[in-house]
Amino acid sequence: MEEKWMKLALKIAKKGEEKVSPNPMVGAVITRNGQMIASGFHQYFGGPHAEVEAIKKAKDKVKGATLYVTMEPCCHYGKTPPCTKKVIQSGIRRVVVATLDPNPLVSGKGVEELRMAGVDVDIGICEEEAKEVNEAYLKFMKKRIPFVIVKVGASLDGKIATHLGESKWITGSKSRDFAHRLRDKVDAILVGVNTVIKDNPSLLPPSQKHCLRIILDSKLRIPLEAQILKDQDKSDTFIFTTHKAEKQKIKELDNRGVKIVMVKDEEKRVDISEVLKKLGELEIMKLLVEGGGEVIGSFFEKKFVDKLFLFLSPRIIGGRKALGWVEGRGINFLKESPRVKIDSLRRIGEDFLFEGHVNWV
Repeated sequence: MEEKWMKLALKIAKKGEEKVSPNPMVGAVITRNGQMIASGFHQYFGGPHAEVEAIKKAKDKVKGATLYVTMEPCCHYGKTPPCTKKVIQSGIRRVVVATLDPNPLVSGKGVEELRMAGVDVDIGICEEEAKEVNEAYLKFMKKRIPFVIVKVGASLDGKIATHLGESKWITGSKSRDFAHRLRDKVDAILVGVNTVIKDNPSLLPPSQKHCLRIILDSKLRIPLEAQILKDQDKSDTFIFTTHKAEKQKIKELDNRGVKIVMVKDEEKRVDISEVLKKLGELEIMKLLVEGGGEVIGSFFEKKFVDKLFLFLSPRIIGGRKALGWVEGRGINFLKESPRVKIDSLRRIGEDFLFEGHVNWV
């Protein structure tokens, strides 16, 4: 029964996906005598937390009840008051927590406060599932950089364009629609300037939610007529560049509202370590990297990739000069290669989607 209620709370927590970042997704279920009397979830950033929502719905039935919550209740003032105080005031007798909150402002202090007030607290029910639901939040709290998702559409032999540069379209329309919807699940989308020059994307999510657009452009080669520069009213655009950028172009882009960030030049490329650090300061918790091959290769070289969505089309392109989806230096020895844990393999139209987590040695 403990797992039953916590799994339900985890299912409810996922309703907050796309809306709560940089907060975690949290679900709560309140039970009495083996029956659920209320539930709640964190619905949007700055809104009431899951515990408060559930307690509000339970009304006078809450006293003496048990609360199942997917993450440790907060005990500090932020966008909302501490959840621990609300739990204590409600008269809840017992709290079951899936996992502790790694936020230094909480991190065990919430559980301690509840216990000091006489509330029984158990920890660890469905802990692994709870950590999986909030994997991006857990990494962000630990390293203060985004959880990096790489999305690729390629041929069976790993090519993203022919040797003449043709890339539209390798994958089918259903795969492209699915891939486009991934933008709704992240806080920022990143490409290199070559992708802007060749494909001229807008980098906007289908829902038109606010989502930062990130461009890596060491010499500031972005065309001033690029589509992404025409949509400044729809989303913020950041261009990470180096000392090689032309000062007059920096001024012109700045006048258009584009945010120019100067970082180190690392082997003629933008230093992505600095990029991720800056995005962490901006509280970007989930980053979608859409390519191309050189950019994706640089993320793999630095061991920054956490998750992969690889769409494979049943076609062969071939050619030594045709671009692959991971370029750059590559590895020297097979023992250095990361292993991808395939979480799922499914058919989307005529294509196949490999979804997995990258495990680093």
